Amino acid sequence: MDTRNRFHTNETWLWVRAEHLLLIGVLVVLLVLHWQEVSWPRFAAAFLLIDLIGYVPGAVVYRRSHGGRIAPIYHHLYNLTHSYVTAGLAVGLWALALGGFEWAMLAVSIHLSGDRGVFGNTYKPAELPFEPEPGAGHAVAVLGEQPQ
Repeated sequence: MDTRNRFHTNETWLWVRAEHLLLIGVLVVLLVLHWQEVSWPRFAAAFLLIDLIGYVPGAVVYRRSHGGRIAPIYHHLYNLTHSYVTAGLAVGLWALALGGFEWAMLAVSIHLSGDRGVFGNTYKPAELPFEPEPGAGHAVAVLGEQPQ
């Protein structure tokens, strides 16, 4: 994969997911080692807000449309809230507000890596349905798989 060939083979897709699973493992170990220092309400809020803002609105509208096309803003909102760039900015502002970093901030990376490593979710192209559907077409082909 390079800047001109943006696709995954089955093998490279497994590598991407494995990297995120490994990152989750490291972050969860850190969380367990420092569990008494974690503000669990802030951890839960940080973990849940990503989907409450970025996923739930689009999922509701998509289900109400019975799988039809929905406004691209929902895809963009998902992509914005599930971006490591946005996460870094949010955690940085959080740290500024508190006067330093805290262990609850790991919730953000655990969430994002969980989406990528466990569920295989990445960004949502506005050209595709909001939820994955077989036969919806591929914006990016996965080599070695037959189109449906």
